[in-house]
Amino acid sequence: MIFQHQSLLLENLITAVLVINKEMQVIYANHSALNFLSTGRKQLYRMPINEVFAFASLDKARIVEAFSTQENFSENDVEICLHDEQILHFDVSVTFIDMQGCPSLMIEAKHIDQQKRISQETLQLAQQKAAKQLVRGLAHEIKNPLGGIRGAAQLLALELSNPEHAEYTSMIIEQSDRLRNLVDRLLGPNAVPSLSHDTIHHPLESVYALIKNDNPSNIVIERDYDPSIPDIMMDADMLQQAFLNIVRNGMQALANSHSAIPKLRIKTRISRNHVIRGEKVPLCAMVSIYDNGPGIPPSIRDTLFYPMVSTKPDGNGLGLSIAQNLIEHHNGKIDLESRKGRTEFTIYLPIKKRGVNIHE
Repeated sequence: MIFQHQSLLLENLITAVLVINKEMQVIYANHSALNFLSTGRKQLYRMPINEVFAFASLDKARIVEAFSTQENFSENDVEICLHDEQILHFDVSVTFIDMQGCPSLMIEAKHIDQQKRISQETLQLAQQKAAKQLVRGLAHEIKNPLGGIRGAAQLLALELSNPEHAEYTSMIIEQSDRLRNLVDRLLGPNAVPSLSHDTIHHPLESVYALIKNDNPSNIVIERDYDPSIPDIMMDADMLQQAFLNIVRNGMQALANSHSAIPKLRIKTRISRNHVIRGEKVPLCAMVSIYDNGPGIPPSIRDTLFYPMVSTKPDGNGLGLSIAQNLIEHHNGKIDLESRKGRTEFTIYLPIKKRGVNIHE
């Protein structure tokens, strides 16, 4: 076992520490590691490292090789999925140690999810702001001539003597209206939310009622609600539309997947001291929408919420963009975690005390 004074130092580290023997069994875990794994030291002792996590992107071949070469190594941004399906990210260092003739490896894992999310959120906000400015500029340049084209077609229709030619002016007017509507959708919803205190489960149940009757792929739909979540200030219709867009996105992905049992789950929980747009929010309602589909390609993950970005051949890429705008109207945000077999959108909505305006 690790010497007592060494153990005392490790117990006070914020970094999670595991020590494994040559049989790849855990022989020590410090307090931080036990917290992340939500287990006890007795349950973890002698457990094979492969059974500690449901999934880990850490190269296991390098761990085995480290015993023979006695060389240390590090890997950044290692993804670890716990048995409760929670996904965490760590910077990992592996160090060879000889404990009284017993070759072992000390695995140090520094949790980086919070700093990674803050960095990603800052970058995404800057990118989204630039994209919105670009879209608004393009919309202005498109809508002005469209109005002129439509008006000219209407005047031309009044001058035509041959009724058969009216078909062409009608087509011009129809396509002009279609393009104008598309531009309006690209700009996103501009209506001011009509806010009132309500439970987050109200719009979620409305979404569930819609999708359970429109489920041709027989997707298993699960709900896991926390009834203790306080009411929040919301526009129920706006949130229903946002949740519906995300849920339909998941169901469409499952319909095109090869999952043996396609499953979509809607979960609600409380989140404390979460950072939204650089500010710590004491209390949030957290809505997770999970599916076990093919995952989102890394090539579009960073731009998925941009208008016209879609993984579907016939998709217009507006559903998630609109959902994000609606969540932003509630001072919330959307996080995304995706890999093959698991995609999870997590929506955070601040919980305000009654009498406090959401936009204050």
